[in-house]
Amino acid sequence: MALEWLALAMLVAFVGVLLIGIPVAYAAAATGLVFGFIGFGESLFNLLPARIYGVATDQSLLALPMFVFMGVMLEKSRLGQDMLEVIGHIAGRVPGGMGVGIILFGVIMGATTGIVGATIVLLGVIALPTLLKYKYDHALAAGTICASGTLGQIIPPSLVLLLLAEIMNESVGTLFAAALVPGLMLAGMYVAYILIYAWRHPDKAPPIPAEERAALSRGQLMVRLVKGVMPALLLVCAVLGSIMGGVAAPTEAAAIGALGGLLIVGLSGKLSLKVLRETCTDTLTTSVMIFFVIMTAQAFSLAFRGLGGERLIQDLFALVPGGATADLIFFMGVLFLAGVLLEWAEISYIVLPLFLPYFAAQGVDMVWLAALICINMQTSFLTPPVGWSLFFFRGVAPAAVQTREIYRGVWPFIYIQLAAVLVVMLFPSIATWLPTSMGWMNK
Repeated sequence: MALEWLALAMLVAFVGVLLIGIPVAYAAAATGLVFGFIGFGESLFNLLPARIYGVATDQSLLALPMFVFMGVMLEKSRLGQDMLEVIGHIAGRVPGGMGVGIILFGVIMGATTGIVGATIVLLGVIALPTLLKYKYDHALAAGTICASGTLGQIIPPSLVLLLLAEIMNESVGTLFAAALVPGLMLAGMYVAYILIYAWRHPDKAPPIPAEERAALSRGQLMVRLVKGVMPALLLVCAVLGSIMGGVAAPTEAAAIGALGGLLIVGLSGKLSLKVLRETCTDTLTTSVMIFFVIMTAQAFSLAFRGLGGERLIQDLFALVPGGATADLIFFMGVLFLAGVLLEWAEISYIVLPLFLPYFAAQGVDMVWLAALICINMQTSFLTPPVGWSLFFFRGVAPAAVQTREIYRGVWPFIYIQLAAVLVVMLFPSIATWLPTSMGWMNK
């Protein structure tokens, strides 16, 4: 049997194992080892330990658990609840304002935690009852919360960007700078949609009643804004500024973020032994899950490449008519479908290594491609019926919010994300302008 046929059979077997319910990490390791042994015999096992050792000793990946610690610490301390109340009260003075406040909160939480599930659960528990109390349309409320939570996939310091920097052999600062403008653009598109929807349907997105707004004076709001929101924003600016400004390496900046998160929670009076213990436990669990996926993916990628998988991918793209643009559109479609079955870490280390060498050989700007990948991954988080954001939200939403309303609410935001992918595809400078102007890329 030709090795390329073995590579194709390996892909089919991997998808089949996933569909019967085997976790992705085990599926990747099993198919990689089995088909690698069929193709190469014992020689595969001589190469694999070096690949796994390289992952275990890669110092750039040290930033990952420290960024996770920073985000989990801020989430466990309930500082997010204070931020949401202040932002929502300030923005809720106009129709649709509470929805706008939730999007702004998603930007801040994306920059501080980057954890989609935590953001959506927090919004579902705290913000959803308020939206329902003010008679917000159920579909709009569900879609806004789910979309807001996914912003952590592209707003730096995103864990997705950290892994992409490693996979694409690009600097973390370059990808952070490349994703910042598209991420803020996407958030702005969300805000525009909510305001237009509220303008056309004011009864479905009403403002906060005047008597409730009068309960807090402007001075009280400013004090709560400074105490509840500014520390997190300053921490984000310090972390991102130190990386993109070339002052600190990503690992050093992550250490600053972890220490800064600990200090902010401590100064707020919300630090306790319970919070610290839960933060360390969740950080360990999340980090181990990601590293386990990375290590098991080494067996899959090593076997696939050895079996001629890269040539198989090239032949696949050769069948796509329309040149490089059509290839990119096809890749975005494959990535979108992969997001229905896999999580972002699994996509990063199992799916992307199959396709990225082809685009690198074609001379595609990998920084621009990274921004497109991040926006695309967000889309898959929302897509029914198995979008991960929908599962998180369904778990905390009351029975009054029906599943069909959740599905109906996310589709406008999916269309917005697809439009964002198209805009960045047509205008690459949206992603490349900031890293170029900062000297991270060749002008």
